[in-house]
This record gives sequence, C-alpha cells and structure tokens, in this order.
Amino acid sequence: MQTDENEKLKALANTIRKHVLNMVMHAQSSHIGASYSIVEILVTLYTNILKIDPKNPTDPYRDKFLLSKAHGSTALYAILAEVGFFPLEYLNRYYVDDSILPGHLDRESVPGIEFSMGSLGHGLSVGVGMAIANRQTKNPGRIFVLLSDGECNEGSVWEAIMLASHLKLANLTVIVDYNKIQSFGRTNEVINQEPVLDRWRAFGWDVWEVDGHNFDGLLDALRAPHTGPKVIIAHTVKGKGVSFMEDTLDWHYKSPNKEQYEQAMHELENLD
Repeated sequence: MQTDENEKLKALANTIRKHVLNMVMHAQSSHIGASYSIVEILVTLYTNILKIDPKNPTDPYRDKFLLSKAHGSTALYAILAEVGFFPLEYLNRYYVDDSILPGHLDRESVPGIEFSMGSLGHGLSVGVGMAIANRQTKNPGRIFVLLSDGECNEGSVWEAIMLASHLKLANLTVIVDYNKIQSFGRTNEVINQEPVLDRWRAFGWDVWEVDGHNFDGLLDALRAPHTGPKVIIAHTVKGKGVSFMEDTLDWHYKSPNKEQYEQAMHELENLD
C-alpha cells in the first residue's frame, strides 16, 4: 500500500477511536476496549473490501458484514457514519434515553446494520445461512463475519464452522478478533483455544494469520482468493490506541471518568 493511503487509513482509525471515546463517555457505557481492538479491521473492510453503497444500503447484491461481537457496536456505528450511512450527529445519541443507536445492534435502528446481534455465538450461524442463500440464488454478494475470541467458546460457532466447510462456502469470510481477553479473564485461561490456527484448518478452512492493526496485512488476507470458507486470525490489542487501556481486562466493562477521558483524548489528538 502506498504511504499516503496508509496514512489516510491511520487517520480515519484515529478519528473512529475519538468518536468511540466520546460516545462511551457521553453514555457512560462500557466495552471501549472491545471496540478499540477492531478499529483497523473495520476501517479496512469499509474503505477497501466491502462492495456496498451507503446511498443504496439495501442493494440486494451488496456484500454483508455481521458484527457478531455486538458489544463493539460503537466502532461499527462510527465507521458507518464516517462512510455516509447516516449523519455523524447520530453518534451523540448512542445508548442514552430516546437513543437512535442502541448498545447492541438492532437492524431496525440505522442503515448498514444487517442483523440484530447481542447474544454471543449466533453471528456465524446467521452468516452461514446468508452465504447459503446467496449461493443458491446466484447472488454475488459476499458475507463477512467478525467474531470475538471469547465467543469461540460457544459450541454453536463450531457447528457453523463445520457446516460452512462441508458446503465449501467460498463466499464466506470470518475475522476473529484475537485480543486474548474476554469478560472474566485471559481468553486461553478461561478455555484454551490454542493451537487456534490448527483447529480452524482441521475443520477445513483456509486460514490466515495477521496483525489486526496492520492495514497491509489485513488487505492481503482479505483479498486473498479462496475456494472454501476463509478465516483470518487477527492478533489485536484490547483497548488499542490509549496507553492505559491497552491489554487490560478493566476496559472490557469500565467507563472513563473525566480525568481518564481527557488523558485518552490527549493521547489520540497527539496522533493526528
């Protein structure tokens, strides 16, 4: 990727993080760490990969993106607003009384939300169903699903993984946000998932491993051809972008106070 394009993507990622910080602070809500770990993934998808048109969000032949880890909703709302699905002003009405944007995803709330999510372990099953429907109707639209690593403890995820491989769903791509922290501790201390790449390969998937904050690596993996379903294991950092939030369990649930908000915003503004 050319340097100027990379810098534009970095700048957009930083803007997304500032939006998320403002939303979480205003609502005094949680999950900022989970949102920050997926920012580069979302920026890459919505600027370079997904075949979508914000002016025609119900195009029947569009690509569809499902954020199965819907507790990271603030990051998705922010990128959807930045690329034009709805006004930026809507971000001020996240998770408050008379809100437009609910804490977890509701497909009836704003354009660009493909399916209501919240209960972990369901997104990939929905994505498999969409991929099957598109193949049966010769619809060229591709399906992308973003899972959390802790979510992969759910048996329904592995049932969907088996079926997708059995049906050779080449129109399906999964990204796993492997930030290695879930709600009650380190992911692999709760239930060990290593060797995670070998497990997906054993289920018949094309497997890529990338730095989930590196645009070049993400682009290469997302653009790589595949004859069956593809999974990208994206190594990420919970709370990425703010020093005191990075790789800490606290920021799975914690809301920033005034001093923490100001420190975080200061760090993000110094990246501009």
